[in-house]
Amino acid sequence: MNAAQITLALLSLVLAGSSAVGTHANFPSAVEGVQGTQAQKPPSEFTRLAARLAQQRLGGAEESEKLQEQALGILDSLVLEVLDAAGEPNLDRLNQRLAALAVQQPSVGENYRVLRLGGNLAAYALAANFGLGGPSAVRLYAPTARRYALAARIDRFAQKDFFDEYLEVVPVSGAGSGPATLFVTVTGRTDELQTGAFTLWRPTPQGVQAVWTSEILQQSSYESRPDGFWLTYCAETDEDRPRICRQMMRDRYVWDGVAWKRVEQVHLPVPKR
Repeated sequence: MNAAQITLALLSLVLAGSSAVGTHANFPSAVEGVQGTQAQKPPSEFTRLAARLAQQRLGGAEESEKLQEQALGILDSLVLEVLDAAGEPNLDRLNQRLAALAVQQPSVGENYRVLRLGGNLAAYALAANFGLGGPSAVRLYAPTARRYALAARIDRFAQKDFFDEYLEVVPVSGAGSGPATLFVTVTGRTDELQTGAFTLWRPTPQGVQAVWTSEILQQSSYESRPDGFWLTYCAETDEDRPRICRQMMRDRYVWDGVAWKRVEQVHLPVPKR
């Protein structure tokens, strides 16, 4: 059995056992906080839903937006409970609780993590990865007049061209970002080719907007530094041997208050393989 078949078999066992137990969504008030019955669902219900989501994609079945929103709604309720509590949110404790929801222990490509974004909105983001080969999504939370609320979503149903294969959320600060709330989603494979795609997002009064998107870049890595966002990638591969890189590049991007600009490009030595 290959890795995908093994994962699918494990997910099927989880499902059997658990039966016993937008690009321009308004920010920050498009979606009210998750309340009601979703907040009462036990973690076992989330485990069942998460396993089904990964199983659908691994099995090539049609994926369900409703199913994904049900699973993410449970995560929303857990996150908002912490954000709305008195005092500074304890993200370490919240992320430990979210990590315990993983279907597989130790988890394989499955994780759920909340982080604070920069800027003056006091916003938070949840990066959700539903396991090896499963879908991924981002949820944004921002304060309203009385409490935090789900403000926007980034996923393949809200943004049809969104590449949602395993993602990370990277806040962008410094280098002219000022009070702007900016973050990069990094999606792609984590194997030896490190093939990734990068998108810069910015919440606006009209919604969360994709400001810039890279091509799918091979052998790519990144760093978010005070002097900008550094992106390293293979700019030229061997046509006959795609694993061989002929030219490595490193670009530095900054936000100048209006636009995302590449301000530096450096040729790097090709790594030996």
